[in-house]
Amino acid sequence: MADTTFLDWPFFDDGHRRLAEQIDTWCATHLPVDHGDVDSACRELVTRLGRDGWLKQTAIEDPAADTLDVRRLCLMRETLARHDGLADFAFAMQGLGTGAISLYGNPEQRRWLSKTRAGEAIAAFALSEPRSGSDVANLDMTATREGDGYVLDGEKTWISNGGIADVYTVFARTGEGSDGSSAGGPGAKGLSAFLVPADTPGLEIAERLETIAPHPLARLRFDGARLPVSAMIGKPGEGFKIAMSVLDIFRSTVGAAALGFARRALDESLTRASERELFGAPLFELQMVQGHIADMALDIDAAALLIYRAAWTKDNGAARISREAAMAKLFATERAQRIIDQAVQLHGGDGVRHGHIVESLYREIRALRIYEGASDVQKVIIARQTQAPI
Repeated sequence: MADTTFLDWPFFDDGHRRLAEQIDTWCATHLPVDHGDVDSACRELVTRLGRDGWLKQTAIEDPAADTLDVRRLCLMRETLARHDGLADFAFAMQGLGTGAISLYGNPEQRRWLSKTRAGEAIAAFALSEPRSGSDVANLDMTATREGDGYVLDGEKTWISNGGIADVYTVFARTGEGSDGSSAGGPGAKGLSAFLVPADTPGLEIAERLETIAPHPLARLRFDGARLPVSAMIGKPGEGFKIAMSVLDIFRSTVGAAALGFARRALDESLTRASERELFGAPLFELQMVQGHIADMALDIDAAALLIYRAAWTKDNGAARISREAAMAKLFATERAQRIIDQAVQLHGGDGVRHGHIVESLYREIRALRIYEGASDVQKVIIARQTQAPI
């Protein structure tokens, strides 16, 4: 059983503690699911999570009366990841995919939220392109104003839920300058966000992408995909601000997912060390093994402190938590990779046997150091936020 004493920290209230207990009980009954057909597994997970009310945490119906509770999102992701990485993926992508609508969507766009929160529609966040990933301001995809709408042309890649999503939040270059004109608009200034249903003519799944930890991923092609003006989320030229606002919230939750993986790796390592004998005594009796366990526990607590500090700061009204979220994601994902690698080592041959839990954790953790801002990019963010004013 994973350590839950961190729930006594002052970052949480009784509602958070009840949520952590309830989702853990649910996970113990319903997870893991069969990953044989990943698309079907994700659809099933979204349906279950929505049916049982968990997806209500991923979006807010009335932004004037409510806000996303980042601590709840983190607790959900940490617990789901500890039980089943694909379940964490299914939950997280519903939140990331609808984050822009939750924060900036108009009443018509917000109708999608009742479906995604109920598990009746799958959402996706389409930001990365062949030439731009962590460098959001470098997007090439265009949205050209024509008559009473926009026409989207270009590609998106590494899109989670690509191929199974019902709706995509898509970022494209509309070209607004800093003064709101349609001229210029280089870099971050000329980006806008759009809500694009999956059945939009001109949108096609160009390629399904396979990774070491199977998830639904795809490259999308937009060839003259026509959208009404009402499809724009927020105002023209606000795309960069919208993307950063969403990532500000969900980067902390990536760290929480890594924390869930790390906690599971520690639990499996403790079981292995107590049951496996070496030289006539349990593996745990070796001082070197005790040292490894101590390092794991230390990294886990330090990661949890950074994650829930960032989440608490956002929940208590901070406009931006770029520095805190970057620190949480960077530290948690990097240390989780180290913890899981050590768990593989302690398991010996079993640690690299396909189907063993630590082998699956080893495959799951690697992508978290890349998506929603690679580790080196997080260092740039931290450094820039730390730099003293000149």
